[in-house]
This record gives sequence, structure tokens and C-alpha cells, in this order.
Amino acid sequence: MKDGTLSLPDTGGTGPLLGLDLGGAHLKAALLVEDAPVAIREVPCRLWEGLDRLDAAFGEALAAWPEPGAVALTMTGELVDLFPDRRTGVLHLLDAVAARFPGRPLAVWSTDGFLAPEAAATSPLAVASANWQATAELLARRLPFGILVDIGSTTTDLVPFAGGRVRARGRDDAERLAEGELVYRGLVRTPLMALADRVPFRGRLVGVAAEHFATTADVFRLLGRLDEAFDQHPAADGGAKTAEGSARRLLRMVGTDLGPASFREARALAALFAEAQLRQIHDGLALLLSRAAIPAEAPLVAAGCGAFLVPELARRLDRPVRDFATVLSLEGELARWARVAAPALAVALLAREARTQAA
Repeated sequence: MKDGTLSLPDTGGTGPLLGLDLGGAHLKAALLVEDAPVAIREVPCRLWEGLDRLDAAFGEALAAWPEPGAVALTMTGELVDLFPDRRTGVLHLLDAVAARFPGRPLAVWSTDGFLAPEAAATSPLAVASANWQATAELLARRLPFGILVDIGSTTTDLVPFAGGRVRARGRDDAERLAEGELVYRGLVRTPLMALADRVPFRGRLVGVAAEHFATTADVFRLLGRLDEAFDQHPAADGGAKTAEGSARRLLRMVGTDLGPASFREARALAALFAEAQLRQIHDGLALLLSRAAIPAEAPLVAAGCGAFLVPELARRLDRPVRDFATVLSLEGELARWARVAAPALAVALLAREARTQAA
């Protein structure tokens, strides 16, 4: 279990508000007491292996936390192979959350805002993979304009906002991929064969093996830029998560091994793959900026476990940069995990605002 936690104050009898981002590889949770986040966690959840993995993840994520008075939910877990389609996945996950929190008010985030569970069940495709919009909506209420750049373990969300509104063209994954607003590249889980089909190696352009030999976690580990707390799943070969293990896996991508090739050569390959990924995210941002709908002074807002890459993108694009956690005035461990679990925290804060406005 990976988290940022502060001692919990008295809840005043009403119970805290729990925000959940239910993914296919991780469960992210944020706990609010009054208007403030007091605890944020991310736990691995290999949902493609069965719904029992979600039960176990709930147990780990909520350990030692008080039972919530209300729950706000967003999800991407409907995408996993366990379900035949998104609609089925959303319905199963709604049922699972309702069963885990019986009798608690449940607000389900969608591309149309919050829905009651009954309404969410009749509009499952509006609920599917809408977590990016929750984060952008929260930022749109706090900043005049900007572009959310949330570099997660698997994907990168690029979401413009201005004038109090999310300005994304795409609403679902298909549209967002077509519009360049969803880049299927992440800091930890992306197979390296997705980043390049040829790389310079020993004076030649060498073909990259179309095999799941190594991932971006290996790249950033070799470069000394990976926070190991964010790499919560087994390595591609199930082997050691060490610099040597990563070097061995990465060199397999060009058909060789550690020994015949050196650690220094492995690290040079890591830098090439990192640059290839950064260029792909840069290209997505360049496409968004070419639409001329975002002011020149609009910052990139960094979120996700790969938030540290966003300043480099901002430098290349001659843009200012803001930090998601800093926008929310968070510090320390809470800030660290707020970046990673941004949608979970966002739905919790948005639900709190909605509750306040309705009171």
C-alpha cells in the first residue's frame, strides 16, 4: 500500500467523504474531512484477474480509515479484459462499489457531471473512463486557463480548460484518441515496443523487438528518475526491480543481453526510449495548441506519477508550468500522492462542493 496520510480529526458524526478512482491496474482513494483531504492512497488492483482483486484492494486501500459518510466514484476499470465491453464493465463495477458501501450516498462521475447510481446504470458509456474530466473540471474552477497534463502509469491525459469550462473536444476514449487528447503512454506500464520500432545502437538503426520484454518503469529506473513507490506491479519478466534487472530487460529489446552489451549501453538506450516517449506527448500537446483556443500564457498543469516530466514539456513549448498539488495548496506526502491520485481527489472535492451548494 502506498499513501500519504495525516492523523484524522473528529468527523463531527457525519463521516468523511471518500473519493475513488477505480482503475484496471490500481485503486486510488482520497479521504476528505470537512473540506480538506486528510489521506490519499494508491494500491495495486489487477482487476483483469477477477473482481476478487477489487475486494482485496478495497481492504488494503481503506485499512485503518473510518467508514465514509458518502462516496464519490470515477472509473477506468471497465476497460479490462474481464469484461466483454465497457457497458458491462461499468455495470459490474457500480454493483461492486454499491455492495462495498451499502446505505452510503454514492455520486458517480460522468462526462455530464455527477449521476445517482440508478442514472449511471442507464448511461454507462458516459461513466466509462471519465476520470480525466473530473480532474480538469476541478482545475477549471480554480485557474483561469491551462492544460492538464496527467502522466500516469499507463496513459497521459491532455485536457485544455478555460473560462471555467473543460475545453476538450473528445468525450470518450475513441474520440480522445482521435483528437490527440489521450496518449497511450505512461511512466511505468507502457511496453517499450510501443515507443519506437527502431533505435540507434552501436552505430546502426536496430529493430526493436515486438515483445513485452521491458516497460517504461525500466527506462526511468535506469535513468534514476523512477519513484519506486509508483511501480506496484511485477516487472515484465517477473524479475528483480533493480538497475541490473532493468538493464537486462531493456537490452533484450534490441536482441542482446547484459554481458555482451554494457550497462552504459543499456542506460543510453533508456535515454533514447525516454526521449521517444516525451516526443509523443509533446506532439499531442502541439496538436492541442495548434487549435489556437488556449491563451499563450496558459500553463501546463502537472499531475500523475510522471508529473516531473511536465516541466521539460513546458520548456520545449515555452509555456509556464503549475503543479496540481500546489494549486490545491497541498504539501509533503499528501502532495506526492495527490498528483498520482488526482481523479480520486478531484471527485471527492467536486462532490463536497456539490453538497455544499445544495445545502
